[in-house]
Amino acid sequence: MFTGIISAIGSITQVTPLETGLRLAIQAPTLDLSDVALGDSIAHNGVCLTVISKEGATYQVDVSRETLDCTVGLDGAGGASELNLEKALRLSDRLGGHLVAGHVDGVGEVIRLAPVGESHELVIRAPQELAKTIASKGSITVNGVSLTTNRITNADFSINLIPHTMAMTTLHHLRVGSRVNLEVDLIARYVERILIASGVTAV
Repeated sequence: MFTGIISAIGSITQVTPLETGLRLAIQAPTLDLSDVALGDSIAHNGVCLTVISKEGATYQVDVSRETLDCTVGLDGAGGASELNLEKALRLSDRLGGHLVAGHVDGVGEVIRLAPVGESHELVIRAPQELAKTIASKGSITVNGVSLTTNRITNADFSINLIPHTMAMTTLHHLRVGSRVNLEVDLIARYVERILIASGVTAV
């Protein structure tokens, strides 16, 4: 589990093809790796991946073909090498964001990013099947960052990005047309599953 509060920004320094997926070398000089053991989980742009080796400020993770097919930003394509990083949550840690599983539900598209005073308004178009699970003033994870939704129109939702969030995450790289990993609120996900299992058709 994670909180969506980004610990550091790392960089993909090497991409090695596997039989079906990829092996990534991640350099994270500002992330404390002293308590990270092999087999531990770290979220990368909201995607939970397992550390398979570690040396100094660099570690490696394997990314399956299924994960690559369902997410964006993990192949280093187009020079997009920076990643939002968060180590897994301890039960004793402060929950500063919201409960995040590190399992991406879908990929959205940025349709607006514009200054509003000292902040920025970010508008994302979610996949239609996710739209019903996104609530106004609810929680959503965008590229691993815990954020609060403002207005929702059909499958489009808006978020206010304060200067701190822009400075401390990779969200300042977003542009209109950028694709982002989305994870909806855990409660919404389970409520939807209960309704489907009960034979209730969502509106």
